[in-house]
Amino acid sequence: MSSGVSAVGHLFPDCGTGPLASNDVCNTELSIGQRAQALVSALKTEEKYGLLVSTSPGVERLGLPSYEWWQEALHGVAGSPGVTFAEEGNFSYATSFPQPILMGAAFDDDLIEAVATVISTEARAFNNFNRSGLDYWTPNINPYRDPRWGRGQETPGEDPYHLSSYVTALIKGLQGGEDPDVLKVVATCKHFVAYDIEDWMGNERYANDAKVNPQELAEYYMPTFEACARANVGSYMCSYNALNGVPTCSDSYILQDILRDHWNWTREHQYVVSDCDALQNVYDPHKYRDTREESVASSLLAGTDLDCGTYYQLHLPNAYEQGLVDDAALDKALTRLYSALIKLGYFDAANSNSYRSLTFADVFTPDAEELARKAAEEGIVLIKNDGILPLQIPADGNITIALIGDWANATKDMQGNYEGIAKYLHSPYYAASQIPGVNAIYGGPPGDPTTDGYPPALKAAAAADIIIYADGPTVATEAEGHDRTLIRWSGEKRDIMTQLAGSGKPFILMQMGDQNDDAPFLNHPNVSAIVWGGYPGQAGGDALMNVLTGKVAPAGRLPVTQYPEDYIQVPMTDMSLRPNASTGNPGRTYMWYDNATVPFGFGLHYTNFTATISGNPSSSYEISDLTSDCTTAPLDLCPFQTVPVEVSNTGTTTSDFVALGFVAGAHGPEPYPLKRLKAYQRLHGVAAGAAQTANLSLTLGSLGRRDDRGNLVLYPGDYSLLVDVPTQASWNFTLRGEPFVLDQWPQDTGM
Repeated sequence: MSSGVSAVGHLFPDCGTGPLASNDVCNTELSIGQRAQALVSALKTEEKYGLLVSTSPGVERLGLPSYEWWQEALHGVAGSPGVTFAEEGNFSYATSFPQPILMGAAFDDDLIEAVATVISTEARAFNNFNRSGLDYWTPNINPYRDPRWGRGQETPGEDPYHLSSYVTALIKGLQGGEDPDVLKVVATCKHFVAYDIEDWMGNERYANDAKVNPQELAEYYMPTFEACARANVGSYMCSYNALNGVPTCSDSYILQDILRDHWNWTREHQYVVSDCDALQNVYDPHKYRDTREESVASSLLAGTDLDCGTYYQLHLPNAYEQGLVDDAALDKALTRLYSALIKLGYFDAANSNSYRSLTFADVFTPDAEELARKAAEEGIVLIKNDGILPLQIPADGNITIALIGDWANATKDMQGNYEGIAKYLHSPYYAASQIPGVNAIYGGPPGDPTTDGYPPALKAAAAADIIIYADGPTVATEAEGHDRTLIRWSGEKRDIMTQLAGSGKPFILMQMGDQNDDAPFLNHPNVSAIVWGGYPGQAGGDALMNVLTGKVAPAGRLPVTQYPEDYIQVPMTDMSLRPNASTGNPGRTYMWYDNATVPFGFGLHYTNFTATISGNPSSSYEISDLTSDCTTAPLDLCPFQTVPVEVSNTGTTTSDFVALGFVAGAHGPEPYPLKRLKAYQRLHGVAAGAAQTANLSLTLGSLGRRDDRGNLVLYPGDYSLLVDVPTQASWNFTLRGEPFVLDQWPQDTGM
């Protein structure tokens, strides 16, 4: 371990008068790579090992400060080793947005960029006062494949196109643009790749070996990470699991062949970090290499530059002595890491970029506070409504609402996991109590599995005009390290809910957290409405009550499939998506499964909409014509058609509308997917009696299918563009000619 000032610190290096002033790392006239190499060349070998771990001690003799690489900001600056909140006053809180699963339901990329911009602004302000670093290990962009996954709340949903579009906007907001001269913060796409099991039935994430064939790897598990590369994300995090027998942090196939060679993610400031202590897992429980030294060497040489943990620091010295790694390998990783800090302006003067002037005055601004509420409002999904919603509050102010359930007066649960400290946390009960003319009474949680809470719940309901039952999974039942085993409402919950619903009063189910099977209530005549509110953040209660009272019209769409409760018969360890009669897998996601309780993309409104495809698009195309004019690289981004969809509000309430465009049809290898999301646009404020046009842009890649080797191919055959859920409009067309390869997928040679 090299000597140095003790981590954790985030003080900027002194390039004016300190020891580093004479090193070219401080010379802003040189390229980033040249500056980083100048610093690395000044290091002694024994000093290098400590700089390759997340809590870096720095090098005192060079004036290189300590640095903590690990910061979190999934939905706001969050508690993590590198983030320090003050006990009170300035920097004692940050804006707390909804979890991505709810923001994903908004299908609004402009919203996501705005949220990410606020988060990165607040992160920079924290950094300027030595309360955070500049490298943020967010977002979690694994697709939400199985409804039991404990970390599904951290993701925007199950669809790879949706996630790809979401993360592109997010990275732009976090990093300060598509290709900025100075990075605002470094974003990190995680967990690379095929990671979505925590502890299901004893299959812990640290030892899980995800078996994925090339076709589904390329079409489902990889696209979101390819989008990160195209968005110039600064960092990737390799995951705990193995992929087809190889721990991802030691897998040169994914870290080199795919990530760096195929996707051309090769900028000098881009680096790979391990998930925390994943490098130890390479040795045990994966047992991928016989010794600890061989384990760290395999990870470093495969392309993992930074160890979240201590394994590099502990075992690289002996690996070096054994000839398993050399200075060139160490220097390659260090050059990438310090290039990232140079790209962040870390070695530049304080007046070199505007981010260095941000203060606590830029944290939790009125605009940020409003945006947090808006992000929750846009994502809320109306699943059922018999006409009770929006609630009509009498002008004389004489209505009593009972709020019952585990979420009715929730506080910290509103945030979900990877949360920061919020200035306030408004529950549904609190928000209802703030509405003029409403007498809100709290009936408490009914109890589960005990029934001790039934009497106060029934008493509150008896005194109320309207009953709101707010409940659902929380971080106590789904979280990092813990998968769910059930996706149904418990017997105790169903018992009290149906008893309350049978009281003869309007009964509204406010489903929170991730999805439970709502089948018992969808067709229940006494359940008036169902809304899904996810993990809505600091202003979640305000947002929910704004929707229920009609102050805001709901327009969110489910970003996942709501499965029936017996879906838990499918093993989580079965990574395949296609139906398989021999294994009993009925298919996964809306693309391959057609028996949903509530389908992906569903969402009701307080008004009525019609959607029609405008113009007269062609019904037939020659593949050779489509590809001969394509000069775009990569080829899958070559434009095909932008399809205008006229959306008319035929009701009486102004409302947003999300136009979803799916591609379906008989083309490519069988079996054919039911449909695949390939375009979406959220229209804002479509007035009653008015219309707006959504433009759904399709590329050749939108039409392509992956073959059994993972190649993306444009196939002849029949195609349909399906608009909305359920489908309101369609356009059928045919492609003729020979198949054309849009993307040649790298094959795993095992080398």
